[in-house]
Amino acid sequence: MSTTSRLFQLSGTCNNYPWGKKGHESLAAKLCEKTPGTEFAVNDNECYSELWFGDYPDFPARDLKTGRPLAERLKTHKEALLGSYSLKKFGDQLPFLPKILSIGKALPLQIHPNKSLAAKLHEKDPDKFSDSNHKPEIAVALSRFELFAGWRDVNQISPLFNIPSLRDFVPEGKESWNGETLRHVVRGILKADEQTVQNIEEDLKRQSEQDIEKLGYPSSMFELIHRLQSQYSATDPGLFVAILCMDYLVLEPGEAIFIPADGVHCYLYGDIVECMARSNNMLAGGLCPVADRDSIDLFSEALRIDSSTRLDNLRLPAKSSEDVANGHALLYQPPFSEFDMVRIDMPAGKEELMWKHKGPTVAIAISGEGTILGDGREFAVKDGFIFFIAAETTTMLRAETSLQIYAAVVR
Repeated sequence: MSTTSRLFQLSGTCNNYPWGKKGHESLAAKLCEKTPGTEFAVNDNECYSELWFGDYPDFPARDLKTGRPLAERLKTHKEALLGSYSLKKFGDQLPFLPKILSIGKALPLQIHPNKSLAAKLHEKDPDKFSDSNHKPEIAVALSRFELFAGWRDVNQISPLFNIPSLRDFVPEGKESWNGETLRHVVRGILKADEQTVQNIEEDLKRQSEQDIEKLGYPSSMFELIHRLQSQYSATDPGLFVAILCMDYLVLEPGEAIFIPADGVHCYLYGDIVECMARSNNMLAGGLCPVADRDSIDLFSEALRIDSSTRLDNLRLPAKSSEDVANGHALLYQPPFSEFDMVRIDMPAGKEELMWKHKGPTVAIAISGEGTILGDGREFAVKDGFIFFIAAETTTMLRAETSLQIYAAVVR
């Protein structure tokens, strides 16, 4: 049986969606450029949106030494690299997809379909929906991070819909709202024509900031409207679904959010480390060109509207991790089984022993310098360096300067 190293360095792939940050303003691009031995160089006239470093066929990670796609190496050495636990539970591939996102303008108003819907969409249109898996995800802020996520309480939303341009979206005779009322309203807004969207904006302008704040909306509502209009169309109805019906929040570095399958969200600005179940499926309802929007009926019907999409349940607090010996790690543990995220913060001169996990780990250094040791090998660690750690492999980290690492793990 052939043997393989259980600790090795990876290169990621950076992409150029127009919502990314420009040039060296993009953390994703800066980290990608730090990878040694690649030809990637940042062009300050281009936008850089995501650094992918998983084994998904879109934008794959590669073995830095050989250039071989990570997926090929995993399939060749399944048991040694993935371990029997992960192999039995998730097959011969990583069950997670990690990324760094650098967001310069709003992403589409979107959801990621659940497993049942993903399977149907994949069978019907495999070119657009490239897998049959669900895609719950977490995002951890690496800088100040603005987003819309989940739904406001319907009792907060409903009073604003007494203004004339919004009243017609509410089913006739409906006095108290529930989740299905909200679904009906969202569907109606997303189907609104340009004149109706303009009428909503004019009606909102007639409300004072004080009245808006009394209803629980941020004083920045009008600034957000103008910002989204400048980034996309002034008559994109998706912006009013986000602003009127969703929670707006700002995360500081280290704070995290969980987005369930079918959970509505719209990321606005900032740098994040994101990890999701292995999928690349998305339904877009707005805040994008008309040609890029999916069926509004499909989008609206698929929306998750329950307690899991309330803001209190979307926040994902970090807790102490038992994965390390010396207490330099925090754990983000979402309510699904594919992965956890570990954040390691080590002062200069310290070392940390990372316990072996039942499944594989993929780690990226965000800042600092040090070394990683495991399986009889030693590598330098610098910002942007990415490592694969096989199942059942104990590693030692040593920090020469203050060192921060994020790792997706199968525990």
